[in-house]
Amino acid sequence: MKTDSIFYQLFAEFPSIFFELIGRSPSNTQGYQFRSVEIKQTAFRIDGVFLPPEDSPDKTVYFCEVQFQKDQFLYHRVFAELFLYLDQNPSTYDWYTVVIYPKRNLEPDEDRLYQVLLESSKVQRVYLDELETSANRSLGIGVVKLVVEPEENAANYAKQLIAQARQQRGDRLSSQAIIDLIETIIVYKFPQLSRQEVEDMLKLSELKQTRVYQEALEEGREEGRQEGRQEGVKEGKLAAVPLLLKAGVSVEEIAQQLEVEIEAVRQIAQQQSIS
Repeated sequence: MKTDSIFYQLFAEFPSIFFELIGRSPSNTQGYQFRSVEIKQTAFRIDGVFLPPEDSPDKTVYFCEVQFQKDQFLYHRVFAELFLYLDQNPSTYDWYTVVIYPKRNLEPDEDRLYQVLLESSKVQRVYLDELETSANRSLGIGVVKLVVEPEENAANYAKQLIAQARQQRGDRLSSQAIIDLIETIIVYKFPQLSRQEVEDMLKLSELKQTRVYQEALEEGREEGRQEGRQEGVKEGKLAAVPLLLKAGVSVEEIAQQLEVEIEAVRQIAQQQSIS
C-alpha cells in the first residue's frame, strides 16, 4: 500500500487533519500549506513541510515524516534534512518535527545520537494504532486510522466514515473530497479489486448518482477550471520576467508590477544568470 502518497494527498487537501493529529488547534493554524521544499545544491527535496501563511502570528515551520517500514537510519535523514533547511533558511522563526508510524516497533532500534532531540518539546512521534478509538473521534482522525485498519474491518469502518462525511455540515466539496479519499485508501488496501468493485463494496455507486453529489462534483470541476485559468495568467506574467530583467528592471519592482511572488522572480533571475 502506497502510504506515503496517501498521507501526502491527505495533508495537502486537509492540512487541519495534521494539526489535529498532533494536538494543535486547527483554528490557530489556518492558512498553512503542505509543500515539497527543495534543498538547494543537493540532490533531494523535503516532501513533508507545512509552511505558515505570511500573516500568521505563529511562523513555526512543521516538518512531517511518514514511516511505514523499518529504517535504522531514519533519524539520520530526518534531522539532516531539518538542519540543512534551517541552514538555507536562516530567517525561520521556529520549527517542529513530527514522525508518523503505524506502530511503535517500526522505530529505529538505536536512537542514542538523537535522544536529546527526540525527547525535546520540538519533536513528536505519532503511533497510529494508539490513536483514540472512541465514537467522539473526529472525521479527519478517523480517515487517518483507516490507513492502518485491518483488512477484515476496513470496509465496514470506511462505510461509517462515509456516513459521517455525508452528515457533516459545511462545504459540500470538502465532504466529497473526504469520500473520494476514503475510496482511494480502500483501493490501495484491496489492490485485487477494481475501483467499481470498491464502489459497490462501499455502496458508493448509489451515492454518486444523488443530486447532492453531482452538484458538488460540478462545483469541483468549475473550481478546477477557475484555478487553471488563474494559473495560465500567472504563467503569462512570468514569461515576461526575462525580458524585464534584461531591460534592467529590479526583481522587487518586477514582482510588484506583475503582482507575482518575489521568490518566483528571483528563481528566474538565478536561472538566467547561470545560463
